[in-house]
Amino acid sequence: MNVRLHRARDFVSNGLLALLLSTAGSATLAAAPLELPPIGDSGSSEHHVGKVIWADLVTPDLAAAQRFYSGLFGWTFQTIHTGDSDYAVALLGGRPIAGLLQRPMPAGEKRQPAWLTFIAVRDVDAAKGVAVSHGAKVLAEPRTYAGRGRQAVFSDPEGAVFAVLASNGGDPADFLAQPGEWIWSSVLVRDPAQDAAFYQDLFGYDVYDIPSDDGLEHVILSSDDYARASANALPADSIRRHPHWLNFVRVEDATDAAAKAVSLGGRVLVEPRVDRHGGKVAVVADPAGAPIGLMEWTDTDSKAEPK
Repeated sequence: MNVRLHRARDFVSNGLLALLLSTAGSATLAAAPLELPPIGDSGSSEHHVGKVIWADLVTPDLAAAQRFYSGLFGWTFQTIHTGDSDYAVALLGGRPIAGLLQRPMPAGEKRQPAWLTFIAVRDVDAAKGVAVSHGAKVLAEPRTYAGRGRQAVFSDPEGAVFAVLASNGGDPADFLAQPGEWIWSSVLVRDPAQDAAFYQDLFGYDVYDIPSDDGLEHVILSSDDYARASANALPADSIRRHPHWLNFVRVEDATDAAAKAVSLGGRVLVEPRVDRHGGKVAVVADPAGAPIGLMEWTDTDSKAEPK
């Protein structure tokens, strides 16, 4: 793998490790520990193993990221300061959507900031055992946070980085995401069928191949009769791309949203195009380079498990 790609992935894992240390009250990072907030309303009795329930952005410029995502999606922010780390909770309509962690990049190094995908489990330690036995690597050991729950960070057998979370307050209910909320997640890898088998073993997904006219392999991952995510083949020009998770936010118009992202200092990575479900999708990068997907979704589109 190209050294630059190693560094891109390292920036995600190292940033999360720094966050984990700060929440533990490391004297080198903070006088007071960073207390991660719950991901939603407390007291929920719902559990949806395999559902993407949270995402954290590791970025070198928190203020610039806040301006970008506020302008693009209408997110507002609550910032938690601790030592040399700042963590901001992104809100939409007063509800937590995501977290943003500021981590400086060493001078002279070009590392790509990225979003970290959190997937629901009931037992993080059990998930660790299954993940490792099926070829995953542990990037951050399981740790408990009083407000949020227990979480850990892994890389899958192809190297795509993701996290698991057993939320103290249960998992968010299954409902149609509104514009500005997460609507879909994909893991882009070299062998989607093999990688899907890994996630099936880990989360108990139902796995379905879906037809495609682009000559690439696409697999749907479902649980609770609900399509959760997809495993997709990296494009043919992916020799310089590493396997990764990519999260999509629902937008009213992907073309307009992509243009707005550019006006806010971002850039377009994948031009808007019509996706298999009939709406348009696009991929943009924020001003620091973190990729994020944009996806149109009508109220009549279904996320029911394929039959």
